[in-house]
Amino acid sequence: MRNPCFLPLLILSLSVSGQTPAQEDLLPYVKPIIGTQRMGHTYPGASAPFGAVQLSPDTDTIPYEQNGKYNPDVYKYCAGYQYDDKTIVGFSHTHFSGTGHSDLGDFLLMPTVGELKLNPGTAAQSHSGFRSAFSHATETAEADYYKVKLEDYNIWAELTATTRVGFHQYTFPASDQAHIILDLVSGIYNYDDKNVWTYVRVVNDTLVTGYRQTSGWARTRTVYFAMTFSRPFNGYGSRKYDRRTAYHGFWGHFDERHNFPDLAGRQLRMHFDFKTQEGEKVKVKFALSSVSTDGALLNLRTEAPGWDFDAVRRQGQDAWRKELNKVRIDASVADKQSFYTSIYHAFINPTVYMDVDGGYRGLDQLNHTANGFVNYTTFSLWDTHRALHPLFNILQPARNADMIRSMLAHYEQSAEHMLPIWSNSANENWCMSGYHSVAVIADAIVKGNTPFDANKALDACIATSSRRSFEGLGSYIDNGYIPAEEDGTSVFTTLEYAYDDWCIAQAAKKLGRMDVYAAYSKRAENYKNVWDPSVGYMRPRLKDGSFRKDFDVLSTNGQGFIEGNAWNYSLYVPHDPPALIALSGGNKRFVQHLDSLFTMDLPDKFFAETEDITRDGIIGNYVHGNEPSHHVAYLYDWTDQPWKTQERVRMILRKQYGPAPDGLGGNDDCGQMSAWYIFTALGFYPVAPGSDQYWLGSPAVNSAALQLENGKTFTIEARDQSDKNVYVKRVTLNGQPLNRRYLTHQEIMDGGKLVFYMSGRH
Repeated sequence: MRNPCFLPLLILSLSVSGQTPAQEDLLPYVKPIIGTQRMGHTYPGASAPFGAVQLSPDTDTIPYEQNGKYNPDVYKYCAGYQYDDKTIVGFSHTHFSGTGHSDLGDFLLMPTVGELKLNPGTAAQSHSGFRSAFSHATETAEADYYKVKLEDYNIWAELTATTRVGFHQYTFPASDQAHIILDLVSGIYNYDDKNVWTYVRVVNDTLVTGYRQTSGWARTRTVYFAMTFSRPFNGYGSRKYDRRTAYHGFWGHFDERHNFPDLAGRQLRMHFDFKTQEGEKVKVKFALSSVSTDGALLNLRTEAPGWDFDAVRRQGQDAWRKELNKVRIDASVADKQSFYTSIYHAFINPTVYMDVDGGYRGLDQLNHTANGFVNYTTFSLWDTHRALHPLFNILQPARNADMIRSMLAHYEQSAEHMLPIWSNSANENWCMSGYHSVAVIADAIVKGNTPFDANKALDACIATSSRRSFEGLGSYIDNGYIPAEEDGTSVFTTLEYAYDDWCIAQAAKKLGRMDVYAAYSKRAENYKNVWDPSVGYMRPRLKDGSFRKDFDVLSTNGQGFIEGNAWNYSLYVPHDPPALIALSGGNKRFVQHLDSLFTMDLPDKFFAETEDITRDGIIGNYVHGNEPSHHVAYLYDWTDQPWKTQERVRMILRKQYGPAPDGLGGNDDCGQMSAWYIFTALGFYPVAPGSDQYWLGSPAVNSAALQLENGKTFTIEARDQSDKNVYVKRVTLNGQPLNRRYLTHQEIMDGGKLVFYMSGRH
């Protein structure tokens, strides 16, 4: 039996009344350990919501290269922590959450007792260095709190954090040889030349300041610090691991290894020595700044003026409770754990990038002050424009507006005069394709979240889309596609540009700039120029207009796409599904294509050379672990079989997410995987950000209440929802039928009640 409401049209309704899920403490449902194994690349440490400090254990220090070549094992350590590892090297203060490339891992601290060791050693021979064995049995991971026993030293390590300050509490055994090591060599995705320069000044016997410059994914990155101890150290020392240079001045007049307060070099480790009583707690506060050591000190004294570790932990966890309470759901314990861990992951990035007085280092490497907004960094836009920023437009509209202001500041400071592509720490990394900050900006403009100069923002979008020297953009503008000879990802980059251009057109229409709307609406159709009707797929096209003969629709390597194949990426026209269906030969053939995506078998050989795609993240040939496929299951909503969207999304939820260390089927990518989960569990998804529409699926919660910043509440109820009842018979929105298969942004922001009537039959 077919779904009577979804076969012809979906019926929606909205009602102001309805019960809200019972109030309870949601913090215990957050499991930071989710996604720490295999491809998740998350970390279980301590951070405030959107915090500049991401304090977490690192479990190994393997190099980015071996024998002059890329070391593929380093990919497992994108977040610094691997659940299967048996040792901890230390606790560093900066991490990326779930990225497929990495950097950071700044300022690693490690407490030890006994013989002083200033080398981390290796996992195979842990006692050769300062690392320690640990067990998950003594490990506690919560939002803004981490605790573990360092078994080799009988030390309990506890971590918490404010926005800009990491707070360590180490409980020592009795020892005349207790040490806290500050490793300024260590980093994530490290190599010999990554550390450009390091400076440390020992101000007194409790305060140390300094900075480190690195050249990695971010090539001109400087981080300042201020570190203070809860009690004086008895002595301190350092070791340099610099390669010998032709000239090194006359610092040899001093013994820099012992109690010398003025240190500089490329590779530096320090130790601070104590005598401890049994059970004595030595605490360390470690503040960061992009501006200066004075800025770090100001952050430290403002955010963590005292030494009450538990009070700082309570403050941080209360901040997380406030964020978690923006959505209250009724569901099973396992589903609550997956849902609230997804909220947690979604609210880690982007990260605050300014001192408490508003100062920050800009893209021009000058110091600036953020006037009237909070400056953010860590923009993984190729991923997060799809669902994370649309989620923010519902649950975090003020923050999202500040993130856009941060993007506009980036644009003003950019030598290329472009909006961010993938930016972090006053650096543009140029990672991945497209110019997806325009999708974030357009989504906010179309949805009316514009406490910024929207026309100025649109001008920045136009300028970015006109930068002819950027990744084949000149050819795209001239030809309507990027020739395969010019770019290894020519097809997919063409598709992404076309979608971004559609976003610009939507923003222009909203602002009444119809000349821009007309021009970019035409550019938005460029996806048609790489569609080969003879095979029914997107295909690399040559300069002469012909399609490349050497072509494999299943291979992910060298076929004009990035981290995927033609079979799945030929569905990447999120802004115009009806036209894509027509290109594909109509409804019947399009449904067959979608069906085959989920049911076929993709042998490992077809993605063997693509490290971002593993079997864990694949269902058939559908690559959920790679974000460009995230809208695909919802495309059935444009066909005569929309019930298959309901069936597929519930299947994906079960197979790709779960409350376990391997509970993510792919990189979380700064919250995008988690944002997909949140939307889909609630029953709707933004197929094309830049539109005000959220297309309906099948809710996996019994009920939910969204507490909106405008003071209103939007509630969702899924009657008779279960693992078997995944099909939607009808939907009501405020009691009135609405004959369409999507929900609008305004309908959510107006508050009310959305009811799904569920069934085990379609």
